[in-house]
Amino acid sequence: MNHAMAQTSLPDPASTDPEKLGWMQGFPPPPDKLIQFANGSNYQFPRTRWSFSHGRELGPTMNVWHGNGPVSALPAAYRDIEQLHFTDEHNADMTWAGMLQNTYTDSVLVMHKGKVIYEKYFGISKPYLPHIAMSVTKSFVGTLATILAEEGKLDPSALVTQYVPELKDGAYGDATVRQVMDMTIGVKYSEVYADPKAEIWDYARAGGLLPVAPTYDGPRSFYDFLVKLKKEGEHGEAFAYKTVNAEVLGWIVRRASGQSLSDLLSERIWQKLGMENDAYFSVDRLGTEQGGGGLNLTLRDMARFGEMMRLNGKWNGQQVIPAAVVQDIRKGADPAKFAKAGYVTLPGYSYHNMWWIGHNAHQTFEARGIHGQRIYIDPVAEMVVVKFSSHPLAANPVTDPVTYRAFSALANYLMK
Repeated sequence: MNHAMAQTSLPDPASTDPEKLGWMQGFPPPPDKLIQFANGSNYQFPRTRWSFSHGRELGPTMNVWHGNGPVSALPAAYRDIEQLHFTDEHNADMTWAGMLQNTYTDSVLVMHKGKVIYEKYFGISKPYLPHIAMSVTKSFVGTLATILAEEGKLDPSALVTQYVPELKDGAYGDATVRQVMDMTIGVKYSEVYADPKAEIWDYARAGGLLPVAPTYDGPRSFYDFLVKLKKEGEHGEAFAYKTVNAEVLGWIVRRASGQSLSDLLSERIWQKLGMENDAYFSVDRLGTEQGGGGLNLTLRDMARFGEMMRLNGKWNGQQVIPAAVVQDIRKGADPAKFAKAGYVTLPGYSYHNMWWIGHNAHQTFEARGIHGQRIYIDPVAEMVVVKFSSHPLAANPVTDPVTYRAFSALANYLMK
């Protein structure tokens, strides 16, 4: 969803605490506390405050191994920022703690100058419990693609069909890999979550992310869905955020590397960063990872990745990914093409290699996912914020105004 939305009447966040509501407690849980994929209750708020951290119990997954090496340290120098004050979008006084509550935060961690200064878990969240990253996943896939490009294994200027000839007769038949990576693809596909007829729901059914009726006769894998997409408009003219582009990029990355996304992510990032925990992807009926939003990982491991990106690919003194990869991501794309999409909460931004680039005084860049998932990197303030949430509304423009004001206030506070 592209445009800012007025905050509708929403339940008090404290009243939706999954532990207090007793979801999935008991052996077995009573029927009124049961959350299941089969009836779609796993994607109904406030049940999502439990299910976003329990994807592995609800559907098929593929593991991302963290390796058998030592776990890398996350040094800490905790600071009390709960009462940090700022003015919200309504010119009302707000605190950091209030922002977390009002955005239905499940967990949040802040790093400053390489040290954890704040870490908080709410409800059922735990440091060792993976949470779905939603579209933050795209930025991991985009990073892998950029690594392959830097190594000469993937040519962004090539046609998509050089890697995936199966797409020659559909929307991507005349598109380049670069256009996919920057989401300037003209494809008939709507990502408006409030529209039950939007193609996002067809995509979800095809990928096994939603239950289907016994009479369902549509595509039953991401691949089958992608080959049927039709072109709408011209490629390369304007940014248009569409998750199917990330799935196409995932297909390209698999072909270019000869590896699954899970194995490639494990080999290139998870093992090298010394992650604490395995991650996992949700997969479709063929075992294909959902590259557009299916990565589940722990907050602390997401912080390691974010800090590595802040340090231009370095972690613990080692160059984990080439500095040129991060530099290419951070340069962004054309803000004029981005502006055509109408993201009023992201003025001056661009989208490049599946990352959101701020082009502002703090040189911020970030990974974003629906319902409030975030990796926010501020190189000038030497700050990284990672955040998992389960906001009842999918579209991030609902919470962007207060979230960005909080992040900005924190950055300014830490730079004093």
